[in-house]
Amino acid sequence: MATSLFAQQDPLYSQYMFNKLAMNPGYAGSRELLSADLLYRNQWVNIEGAPKTITAALHSPLTNPHLALGFNVYNDRIGPMNYTGAMGTFAYRIIFPDSKLSFGLSAGIKNNGIVWSDFKSYDEQDPFLTGQVSKVLVPDASFGVYYYSDKFYAGISSHQLLQNQSLVVQDSSGTQLTKLMAHLYGMTGVAIPLTDNIVFRPSLLAKFVKNAPPQLDLNASFLFANIFWLGASYRTEKAISLITEININQNLRVGYSYDIWLNELKAYNSGSHEIRLSYDFNVNKRLLTPRYF
Repeated sequence: MATSLFAQQDPLYSQYMFNKLAMNPGYAGSRELLSADLLYRNQWVNIEGAPKTITAALHSPLTNPHLALGFNVYNDRIGPMNYTGAMGTFAYRIIFPDSKLSFGLSAGIKNNGIVWSDFKSYDEQDPFLTGQVSKVLVPDASFGVYYYSDKFYAGISSHQLLQNQSLVVQDSSGTQLTKLMAHLYGMTGVAIPLTDNIVFRPSLLAKFVKNAPPQLDLNASFLFANIFWLGASYRTEKAISLITEININQNLRVGYSYDIWLNELKAYNSGSHEIRLSYDFNVNKRLLTPRYF
């Protein structure tokens, strides 16, 4: 018996509030200096073939304060499936007295492949394994709008706008195609100072893709003494994320999250781990305002 399954194609991130360029091109340059991010996610530990994701991003405003550039690469490995992409980003920003409105466009390439050595087949004559699989290097594009100030942000974006075919399988039953589907994101967050040393920052991320259930991430975090972030998220697919970030100095930040699954997968995995490293370059004077986002 065979059937079809539907799910999101974009990687999942628990530390989305610190990793926005991966979801919204309009975020490029919003830290107002050259900023680099590296993130690794190991999902559903102890489940063989579970997703493992690594992403790296670099973005900065240009000399013209209305313009910003960014670059993002990622690799998402799920069982024998290997997804790789590289996207360059251009953002145009409208500057208001206390905020900015940024329009970002990303363009690049994506490649979906199969690692045949990872297959464990009970039938060597399986038509899929004996068929011809064509790796397709396809162009892709994303668009995002991002509004932000020192203590607030909101954005909407869409990934995989071109919806190209990404993998072609030819076997005795004919030709089967996989297609990149458009993913929609909405995000918002606010920083609320409670005392001189404590800042409360709630945030929200909504995700939607055709044929998969909508997903909502709700987060509540606290910043202590402008050094230590501590918070938790709830994901509507029944998962809780415990998140922390440490500002080691003005340039360097390290983040970690641990996901606890509350659905049927709970009995088969030991949670999910996500580690993030972020570094700001060209910081040659003390920042006048803290960077909450």
